Amino acid sequence: MDKNNAANAGTFKFDDNFIVNRLGYGTMQLTGKGVWGPYKDPDHAVDLIKNAFDLGVNFIDTADSYGPWTADSYLAKALKEYSDSDKIFISDKVGQVRTGENEWTPVGVPAFLRQEVELSLRMFHRDHEDLLFLHRIDSHVPIEDQVGELKKMQDEGKIKHIGISQVSLDELKAAQKIAKIDAVENMYNVGHHKDDDGIVDYAEENNIAFLPWFPLDTGNLAKTNSPLEDIAKKYNASPAQIALAWLLKRSKNIIPIPGTSSLDHLKDNLNAANVNLSSEDFEKLSSLQK
Repeated sequence: MDKNNAANAGTFKFDDNFIVNRLGYGTMQLTGKGVWGPYKDPDHAVDLIKNAFDLGVNFIDTADSYGPWTADSYLAKALKEYSDSDKIFISDKVGQVRTGENEWTPVGVPAFLRQEVELSLRMFHRDHEDLLFLHRIDSHVPIEDQVGELKKMQDEGKIKHIGISQVSLDELKAAQKIAKIDAVENMYNVGHHKDDDGIVDYAEENNIAFLPWFPLDTGNLAKTNSPLEDIAKKYNASPAQIALAWLLKRSKNIIPIPGTSSLDHLKDNLNAANVNLSSEDFEKLSSLQK
């Protein structure tokens, strides 16, 4: 198999019909500055997503708030132009509105969450969401109403699996009292892994997928003079590959979703699946926590 193939990372099983390769792709970088507005070259964005499909990526993480809606539009076009689009699984998110560059406001009003799901299904020409996250908990709306609305849509067949994003272990457990939670998406990487205080291990013990966003710390872990550089040289790998290899080794339920607008970086990221960190180097990297 091609060394730059997501299948080399192994798989995670959500259900018998929803099995994904453990290196996914996130669409957030296919937007303008501050995750606002269109990407500078929409055709390139569509082609890059299709290249990801060709390289074994069958798990795409997105959100209508990326742009908003611009990243989703590129993904929708790529799916339409890809012959095996029915084999691609989408991890989607609802519950945030955008008012400008780098401005994010949680809105968990049930009617709004339902509208976002309906619009996403229309955008992707699908009758259900494979995995749907509450992007953020809205502190102004009871969590029972927010997760409860997703549960209603799940009961209606519009959502297969429910996830919750940027939460504490207590918040995850509170959500579990309302609906079956099959995934958590929190900020997590080799340099920032405060979720080691319980949520990652809890997720693994309960067969809950853990999606780390900013798995490369927005590129900081991949730069020259990265704290990963020395270990990367030892494995004849890039710092980005080491950061992703650490995540893959950290827990079998972790599905990294690195985003990029570069085909070369995409291939480099996927090659992380071929890096087999020693236990000693894994522990050394784990000590980088900030």
